[in-house]
This record gives sequence, C-alpha cells and structure tokens, in this order.
Amino acid sequence: MAELLRRPELMKKAREEIKSVIGLEREIEESDISKLPFFQAVLKETLRLHPPAPLLLPHKVDVRTEINGYLVPKNSQVLVNVWAISRDERVWENPNCFVPERFMHFEFIPFGSGRRICPGLSFGVRMVQLMLASLIQSFEWSLADGILPENLDLKEKFGITLSLASPLKASATPAR
Repeated sequence: MAELLRRPELMKKAREEIKSVIGLEREIEESDISKLPFFQAVLKETLRLHPPAPLLLPHKVDVRTEINGYLVPKNSQVLVNVWAISRDERVWENPNCFVPERFMHFEFIPFGSGRRICPGLSFGVRMVQLMLASLIQSFEWSLADGILPENLDLKEKFGITLSLASPLKASATPAR
C-alpha cells in the first residue's frame, strides 16, 4: 500500500484494472486475481522490494562447495539474504525503484523454494492478494496529514520480519 500511495498513478492503474475486470459492485473472489496481471505485478514488485522476511531460514551445506570464490565447508550453515538479492544491480535494473511492469512477464517466488519453501506461501499470498485488491476496489486512498507522495518515508525496520520504521498514515474514502 505504501508504494502505491507513493506512486498515485500506479494506484490509479491498479484500480482501473480492478474496476474494468470486476467492477466496483461485487466482492473480489480468489478466481478474479488471475485476471488482474498488473495488480499481480504490483504484488510481486512489492515482495521483491520489501520481502516480509529479509533472511530465509538457515540451510545446511551437504557437500563442500565454492560460492563466488568463497569456500563453504560441508555441514556449514548458510543464510540467504533475500533483501540483498532483491536489490542487486547485477540482477535488477534500477533495483531500488518500484517498477511493477518488470513483472508483467516474469515469475517470482519470494518465499524460498524446494523443501524449505514457506509452508504458508499459498495461503499468505492469497490473503494478501484478496485484501489489497479489496482495499483498492472499495476505497480511494490518499496520504494523511498533508504528506506529499514524494516525501513518504519508506525506511525499513529490520528484524525477523521487515516493516516500515514509521507507521503508514493514509485516508480512505468510499469508492465512487
């Protein structure tokens, strides 16, 4: 929501997509989400730029290996820094910019993979999709207290999970 409030033109684009595909009268259903490619791209870009957990669960190295010139002994414990990978200039063009369009034709899994994939991935993503889509559909949003979008503070507070350092203050008015 914070990134969309910072970029009102993207909020408008997501809202127009929801409005044209679903309308403003009926509730959004899980089956509707697949018909909203821009909205899905917004979610993927949000999870790339602001991963809920900056570090994946620890992994154990089964065999001695080398990664980028570093020797990693067998049985070592390694942590994957998702936050850093998501902002790596060798992987992402303009990695600190919120650009949902980069995910219009791109798959992205922000919760790990394989045996260690987040067990709540499917449920969590569905709930976030439905809640955010419903909020965008039902309300017109603006920043509270006269804050200008370009002045919105998106500094993050690091911990086991990642969150905004300052609370997001927004105003909602019923959609017309």
